[in-house]
Amino acid sequence: MRIFIASGIFHPEPGGPATYLYHLLPEIQARGHSITALTFGDAPTDDYPYPLTRIPRSNYITRQRAYRRAAANLWPGCDLAFVHSIGLPLPDVIHPQIGKVVGDKAWERSVNRGWVPPTSDIDRFQVERQGALAEMSKALRSQQVKRFDHVIVPSQYLKQMVIGWGIEPERVSVVYNAPHAEMPRPAENKAEARRRLSLGDGPLLLAAARLTAWKGIDHILHALADRADIRLLVAGEGPERTRLEALRSELGLENRVTFLGRVDRAVMPLYYRAADYTVLYSGYEGLSHVLLESLGIGTPVIASDKSGNPEVIEHEGNGLLVPYVDVGALIDTFRTAFEGDTCKRLAANTSPGLERFRWETLVEQTIGILERFG
Repeated sequence: MRIFIASGIFHPEPGGPATYLYHLLPEIQARGHSITALTFGDAPTDDYPYPLTRIPRSNYITRQRAYRRAAANLWPGCDLAFVHSIGLPLPDVIHPQIGKVVGDKAWERSVNRGWVPPTSDIDRFQVERQGALAEMSKALRSQQVKRFDHVIVPSQYLKQMVIGWGIEPERVSVVYNAPHAEMPRPAENKAEARRRLSLGDGPLLLAAARLTAWKGIDHILHALADRADIRLLVAGEGPERTRLEALRSELGLENRVTFLGRVDRAVMPLYYRAADYTVLYSGYEGLSHVLLESLGIGTPVIASDKSGNPEVIEHEGNGLLVPYVDVGALIDTFRTAFEGDTCKRLAANTSPGLERFRWETLVEQTIGILERFG
């Protein structure tokens, strides 16, 4: 089978779709299928084991036209298109199309362009009427997704969301996210990891996230203001960093909250090991790699009960789930988290269930869907 890959971003660019495709496509080739890939960008194209075409990111109209022409030229002889972004300018002749949907582009666009408040709840966004521009974006997103012959999503939560856009349930398959390679568990125990990172003793939380409004770091800061004994490390960059640092100062948390910025992936296992809990109090997650990484290291999680989080975190099993948004509940959860042997008990139960999120399973399920339609 010859598979045409259409994507908006590609290795070596950052981002989940780029990394996912970079690791997945050789697995598809190893099963005897051939690959032809098209994306935007300017990086070299010679170091891949399949033909890759990049369309430079000139002005919008020029690049859209060039992408469409390239797709028309590359498609003949292909059996199937595997599409990794909603709204790519693909000719109508390209079918069947299997689309991967990892979030609601209409909601993200509406937040980023100020059509809805940055704290807008993604679930309410699905069912409540918004302003004209946001409603147009929702309609366009649904129209674009309906063009796919089948849709792959990374969680049951996103499957229900996509069905709400007007897609028949039988046209949507869940293939859980999975890390391509498990993070190596540090040889150090918690105390040794803290010594290596010069972190000291005492209750310690780690938040690893892109600093956007919906990641809920501000709610964590407000909850910490009520708990003078807990420290927080924030790993990640993003547009909200300046505002969050100002809030840290306003709440008097300078000595207990540290913004680490972007942390090298090779060092992240040590931070996970050093923390008592990873905290992810976000208003939206398709299916978070941070949760999988933390549990894989053996560190339990405090997470919002939103989106795909409950598909990974079992309350009082491998972590604690907290209603969102409810800062009072988050304060109470922080209290529970550090009472008695709670942390030790939850940490001992981080491995069960992770077998659902194995890379090998993702590969087999994805290729099975492609072969069904190719």
